[in-house]
Amino acid sequence: MEPLEILHDVVLKLASLQIPYMVGGSFAGSYYGFARNTQDADLIVSMKMGDVDGFVKAFSEDYYLDRNSVEEALRRRTSFNLIHLRLSFKVDFFMLRPEGFHQESFARRLPTRMGFEKKVEAFLQSAEDTVLAKLDWYRQDGEVSELQWRDVVGILKVQAGRLDMKYLDRWARELGVLDLLTRAFGDAGVQPA
Repeated sequence: MEPLEILHDVVLKLASLQIPYMVGGSFAGSYYGFARNTQDADLIVSMKMGDVDGFVKAFSEDYYLDRNSVEEALRRRTSFNLIHLRLSFKVDFFMLRPEGFHQESFARRLPTRMGFEKKVEAFLQSAEDTVLAKLDWYRQDGEVSELQWRDVVGILKVQAGRLDMKYLDRWARELGVLDLLTRAFGDAGVQPA
């Protein structure tokens, strides 16, 4: 079982539990930009406290998870993780936040077939929202993560000419990352359309 198969298992379980989700992070970055290895998967989920029992039951056989962490993440609108027991692959779950960008990004998620030989159907964060989220994380983390920056530059290169520039500009201004977006376009060698 490889990371994509674990992700497939996770999204199937979420679908069966009727928990809306969106795949982001390095899986989305690799899909839209340059592929890279990752040690975890990032999912944004819209969960309620009433989902916890079913969630714990669905994942407890093959994954390590702490029920208290799940409940705390729901109360505080933060994150928790589960770890595949056999492969030690981590899946981070971020609670959907109520702020405008997070809500709009979630509403724009796309049903996508990811992978090469084996295709996994999952709801994926859009290319624009992946760029914006990664720039926001990059800024919040002190602008030191080369992986985040490379992901952004890769997406801008690969998706050149296909990105919604008005949307990117609007939310980059709102999130306070317009300077980073401008710099990333320069590093990608792409002129914003």
